[in-house]
Amino acid sequence: MLPEKLQTLLGMRYFSGSLRKLTVNDHLIDFSSNDYLGFSKIHVSHKAQSNGATGSRLISGHSDLHNQIEDQIAQFHNAPAALLFNSGYDANIGLVPALTDRADLILFDQLVHASIRDGIQLSQAKSLKYRHNDLRHLEILLSKFSEAEGRQVYVITESVFSMDGDMPDLKKLIDLVSRFDNAHLILDEAHALGVIGKNGAGLAQHLDLENDVFARVMTFGKGLGCHGAAVLGSEDLKEYLINYARSFIYTTALPEHSLQCILNGYLTLSRSEDVISRLTSNIELFNKLVLQAGLRLRFRESETAIQTCIIPNNEVVKKAAFTLQENGYDVRAILSPTVNKGEERLRICIHNFNTENEMSGMLQLLAKTLKNL
Repeated sequence: MLPEKLQTLLGMRYFSGSLRKLTVNDHLIDFSSNDYLGFSKIHVSHKAQSNGATGSRLISGHSDLHNQIEDQIAQFHNAPAALLFNSGYDANIGLVPALTDRADLILFDQLVHASIRDGIQLSQAKSLKYRHNDLRHLEILLSKFSEAEGRQVYVITESVFSMDGDMPDLKKLIDLVSRFDNAHLILDEAHALGVIGKNGAGLAQHLDLENDVFARVMTFGKGLGCHGAAVLGSEDLKEYLINYARSFIYTTALPEHSLQCILNGYLTLSRSEDVISRLTSNIELFNKLVLQAGLRLRFRESETAIQTCIIPNNEVVKKAAFTLQENGYDVRAILSPTVNKGEERLRICIHNFNTENEMSGMLQLLAKTLKNL
């Protein structure tokens, strides 16, 4: 039996309608996965030499293939160096605490996702959130708190936000951060890889700003359709993280078959501009179909693969998602407390393989459903 206080917490989730459950909907039309380009369905033909890496990279898990892939990732992203991590979560909980100590300050966008928040919590630094994409608020915090003796300041944001699909004004953000000599920008590009810019290289490269970002986090479980992540930055940053990032040091390395999938994903990205063009066209088409279905007031504006339909109340948004799933569309409800109360929503992911009929049919059904809720 669970201890009573844990049972109480679980019961609170149940009665508030926010209890999380695992579901399998693999027979439905995909509007929920982060597999924006369909890369997870590409068959990778390779013969791995081993099923496991046998140890951490600092002991027995390192290989020439790790070096090869890190060099290729760095070249692809026009970065001096890249360091592989086992997941985007591992990258963020390794990077942020490794860089900071009690004297330092972290300023983060209030809508950054959980792995960044957990990395901040694991660090010893003082942390303050700024209002979502509000550079004036960030400027106030930088001006007020950045001058403490011995302090380094790390500003953390995402290039595409995971729950709203919107983006920061990266040029203005970089201009602001660069005004403070001790400030450094960390940019999580998890939902931009494969989606934004030429060859899906991400927002920073799309704007030719990659040299102005202290560290970029690239996650492979979304647009690349596989597993793992990389931190991009200077050679010194890579060497530092090898020595101080605990989630890199104290974990078994990625196995060879995972490395081969990453390698194949980047090769496919570099050769397949058409698959990204199809995704871009589908995103534009979806926004037109939202208008035609009379749903624009329900949807947050987004030029990315993540589209958001706001339906306040956990029970109501769950009913909407259930109706769509019953009719063959895999659309998932995002409940509070994952998002703020009153901000419950359907998170709809657009892929390059979704058809116009699928998108139109789903939106027409959604419009009809909302009238009856």
